[in-house]
Amino acid sequence: MSKKGSQKLKLLYLCRYLLRSSDEEHPVTTGDIIAYLARQDIAAERKSIYDDLDALRQFGLDVQTVRRGAVTGHFIGQREFQLPELKLLVDSVQSSRFITEKKSLELIGKLESLTSEHGARALHREVYVRGRIKAMNESIYYNVDAIHDAIGLDRAITFRYFEWSVAKERIWKRNGQLYQVSPWALMWDDENYYMVAYDNEAGFIKHFRVDKMSSICQTDQPRQGAENFGQFNMTAYSDSHFGMFSGQVQAVRLAFENGLAGAVIDRFGAGVSLIPLDAEHFSVTVNAAVNVQFFGWLCGFGPRARILAPASAAAEMGRHVAAIAAMYDTTL
Repeated sequence: MSKKGSQKLKLLYLCRYLLRSSDEEHPVTTGDIIAYLARQDIAAERKSIYDDLDALRQFGLDVQTVRRGAVTGHFIGQREFQLPELKLLVDSVQSSRFITEKKSLELIGKLESLTSEHGARALHREVYVRGRIKAMNESIYYNVDAIHDAIGLDRAITFRYFEWSVAKERIWKRNGQLYQVSPWALMWDDENYYMVAYDNEAGFIKHFRVDKMSSICQTDQPRQGAENFGQFNMTAYSDSHFGMFSGQVQAVRLAFENGLAGAVIDRFGAGVSLIPLDAEHFSVTVNAAVNVQFFGWLCGFGPRARILAPASAAAEMGRHVAAIAAMYDTTL
């Protein structure tokens, strides 16, 4: 690159150097800047550096100048993302099971580029991605984007849906035939991404694991089911579908020991009504999809929780527990 061409890039190189090499704990001197620019084949004098720093300030970059002893240094103060904010984002990426290990490391690498190299090292020391249980489907990022596009354009979509076999192979639902639904929302529940949609054929709301969707295509058909989503409460839907397992949602009356009030509020929210039954127990009525996941949640409390009504749900719970107990009956 000619010297003239390099000079045109001077401010860009200076901006990059300050963003990547400086922070409050690591200011760079004017001499450091001149040496860096020289490595880019850009000649610079001290006065021109001061003028350039002023130009970056006028542009909106928070260039700070500090004097420590006999040394004057410069650094970037406020950034688009501060280090504590980036740590929160890194934690979110690390803890998200739907993000594969490969993509987690890629995303964290990009987050590291938003701070100085010194801050990036602090972020990297907190990376604990390898060995974590992560999703196996790398295409989830494109699936999410495709679903958002369809929602924004008010279009139905088609896709194929699968489950994993013991051999870690895809088993296509409906023998690989296409689903056609109207997507209305994406939600995060139980460490997984779900699409909530109106099933055009069945005529009611369903949800699908986004990482188990494939071959998503936008159709030219407008979405259906707007009337079903007019008063739709996403939080209530998530609360009623334990682990997002399907099942008939119905009002279920439960009894708990008083010591489990916190667990009930954590699950159903502070707005749930806790009604005393006696000195040691309370009851609560909630809308829940009665399925094995719901029974499993109750079983986690042992004899401290039980179903009071409806009788059909209590009987189904009894059969569920009996079937499990039979598996461990050593007298047989």
